[in-house]
Amino acid sequence: MNTGVIKSRVRAVSRELKRRGINCLIITKRANVTYTTGFLGDDSWAMIVGGRSFLVTDSRYTEQAVKECPVSAIIERHEPLVAAAAKIIKKYKSAENISVESSVSLAEFGQIKKAIKTKVAAASGVIENIRSIKDEGEISAIKTAASIAAKALAQTLPVIKQGMTESELAGILDFQIRKLGSMNSFETIVAFGPNASIAHHQPTLRKLGKNDTILIDFGAKYKGYCSDITRCFIIGKPNSFYRKVYDVVEKAQAAAIKMVKAGVTIKEVDSAAREFIRQSDLPVYGHGTGHGLGIEIHENPFLKPETKGVFQAGQIVTIEPGIYMPGRLGVRIEDDVLVTETGCEILTRNCPHSPLLQNNN
Repeated sequence: MNTGVIKSRVRAVSRELKRRGINCLIITKRANVTYTTGFLGDDSWAMIVGGRSFLVTDSRYTEQAVKECPVSAIIERHEPLVAAAAKIIKKYKSAENISVESSVSLAEFGQIKKAIKTKVAAASGVIENIRSIKDEGEISAIKTAASIAAKALAQTLPVIKQGMTESELAGILDFQIRKLGSMNSFETIVAFGPNASIAHHQPTLRKLGKNDTILIDFGAKYKGYCSDITRCFIIGKPNSFYRKVYDVVEKAQAAAIKMVKAGVTIKEVDSAAREFIRQSDLPVYGHGTGHGLGIEIHENPFLKPETKGVFQAGQIVTIEPGIYMPGRLGVRIEDDVLVTETGCEILTRNCPHSPLLQNNN
C-alpha cells in the first residue's frame, strides 16, 4: 500500500476524531483495520492515538504486516488483544476520551472497559463514512476486480449444459476467478428456475433443465477490493413471461442508473427502480436497490427507501433491482457504478449481458 495514501487516511480519521472529541480510537472491524493500515490479515486491531497509527497483531502475521503496513507501528502481542491495546493507551496520558468501534462484541467491549479502567464509549461510522469516497487507487482496484469477474463469467458461459447442477456451475465460475489470479468477494450464488426467487439462494444439486433459467450473483476481489455482479440467462426455448419480467427489471435498473449523480438524493434513485416495476404491475422487491462497494461487499451508502443523504462523487455502488415470484421465477440484474460530478460510469458494462444462451446438450 502506498505510504502517502495511508498517511492521508490516518489524517482524515484523526480529523474526524478531533471533531467528535475523541483522542483514541480502537479499531476492531477488519475492513477498517485494512483501510487505516494496509494490513490484509486476520485477528488484529488498529489504533489511532496521539496522531499515531498502531497495528496490534501476533507472530502469525508479523512478517505480512511489515510488508503491508508502511505507516503503522507494528505491535507483536503476546497477550490477548484487549491487554495489548490497554498497554498502548497507558503510554498516552492524553488519551482521556477513548472510543472503540461499535461493531466490537459486547463481551470484548466489557473487557476493554475493565482493562483500561477509564470511561470508554462506542463509536460508529467514524471510518465507514470516510471509506465511502474512493480514491484513485481504490477505483482502479475495483475496476480490475470487475474486469476479472466479467472475464471469468465469459469463460464459464460456454461450458453451461443441461444436466449440470447449480453447485457444479458455481464451482466452475469460482475456478475461473482463481485462474485469473483473484478470489471470490463472496460465496457465489447460482440458482436455476424457481430457485432464483430466493434472493440469497445457496447452490444445490438441482440440475439445469432443457428449457430453464439461470441466475448468477458473483464477484471477484483484487488487492482487497470487491466487485459484485448479477446476471440472468435463459437456456433453451425462451418463456415469454420470463422475458417480459427480465425486460422490466432491465428497464428499472436503467431508470435508476440514469439518475445516479453527485448531489442526487439516494432515496430518489431507489424510488426510480421501484416505481418502474410498480407501474408494470409486477411485484416490487423487498431488498435495497443497491449498496456501496469497496473493501467490504456491503458498505455505505445503502440504497433504501428510508436512506437519507445524497450521492457523492467517488462513491461506488451497486444498482440491483429484481422481481421475485416464489415457486415460479426470480430475475435480478446488478452492475457496479461509479458516481461522478456529472453522472456515473458503469464499471461492469463489459460483463456478458444477453439473457439468451444457446442450449448445449
